[in-house]
Parts: sequence; C-alpha cells; structure tokens
Amino acid sequence: MRFEIMRLDDVDGSAVDSTVVDAASVKRIVQQAAAIGQRLYIRPAGTPAS
Repeated sequence: MRFEIMRLDDVDGSAVDSTVVDAASVKRIVQQAAAIGQRLYIRPAGTPAS
C-alpha cells in the first residue's frame, strides 16, 4: 500500500509539499517529523486511473 504524506505549514496549516511513499517508509518519515516538530497529513494514495 502507498501513502501520500503532505508536510504542513506551521503558520496556516496549508500543504507545503507532498510525496507518495510505500508503507515501510511511513514510520521513518513520521519519526523524523516528530523529532523536529513537523506537522504531517497522511492519507492512502489514490490508484492511478487507467
């Protein structure tokens, strides 16, 4: 399963950037964000339309 992770702006909460990663990478990214106090929004990535 893949997830979209959006880094959120500290001031207004808007998405600054986003990336799509596999499930194994989510834990590492969340730990890094927690260490520096970064806000994230995580949701399942949509499947591409065929």
